[in-house]
Amino acid sequence: MQTVVSILANAGGVGKTTLAVHIAYEMSRRNFSVALFDLDPQRSLDVFCGLSAAEPSNTTTHVFAKSFQGSYPLIACWSNPKIEVCQGHPTLTEVANDLVIRKRGEYVLADRLKLHRLKHDLVILDCPATLGMLNVNALAASTHVLVPVQLEMKSIAGAAELVEWCINTSEELQLEPRPPILGFVPSMYDERRAIHKTYLQQLPVIAEELQIKVYPKVRDSSEFKNASANGLPLQKYRPAHQAAKDFQEIADDLSTLIKQKNKK
Repeated sequence: MQTVVSILANAGGVGKTTLAVHIAYEMSRRNFSVALFDLDPQRSLDVFCGLSAAEPSNTTTHVFAKSFQGSYPLIACWSNPKIEVCQGHPTLTEVANDLVIRKRGEYVLADRLKLHRLKHDLVILDCPATLGMLNVNALAASTHVLVPVQLEMKSIAGAAELVEWCINTSEELQLEPRPPILGFVPSMYDERRAIHKTYLQQLPVIAEELQIKVYPKVRDSSEFKNASANGLPLQKYRPAHQAAKDFQEIADDLSTLIKQKNKK
């Protein structure tokens, strides 16, 4: 099976796209090929990857179309042959509504990826900030899940609820095996804020109860905003910046997973 990772959160602004983009770039540096799928109607990947808006037929909307025959509308990113993007589009909102009444509507993306297998080592699904049909499709298509967690009470509580949603939805869809949560990723950490330090200490306790790993924090830095404003990942925009190293442990684990799958 191909390694397919959904980046899920039930709130906006917690760093899903930041995580998706920087993991993709880190994996490409390790010589893995990556396909980034934008399932968000807000099309955040366009900004982070420096891409112009595309017509619906050249976006993820096309992948969900009943007429889809396996030609994924992928576009190269950052002049990097190892990374390709399937852009998002506002019409994904209409797609989500249509999936509710379609036969096997929960499994459309999983069916596409199974029937029309991509050549990439890793597929990353950048998901919307709601737990609707697009996220159900992402979960059904995934082998693993990553959950960015902002160090605020609402976000931490939301992460626990998201874990429960993943378990319940996996059972309802009879997913076998159930895609495990690879880990929580503390995001937008500001060491100057006492509340962030407190919650960073408490998160492992909560995660242990849920039997979920906690990855090293991704620090809050204005350079992330500067990099995305230039349509680049921080590793490419300012490779010497300390925050550019915050994604290495996640990439280590993903590299191991891919290598293990390749041996089977």
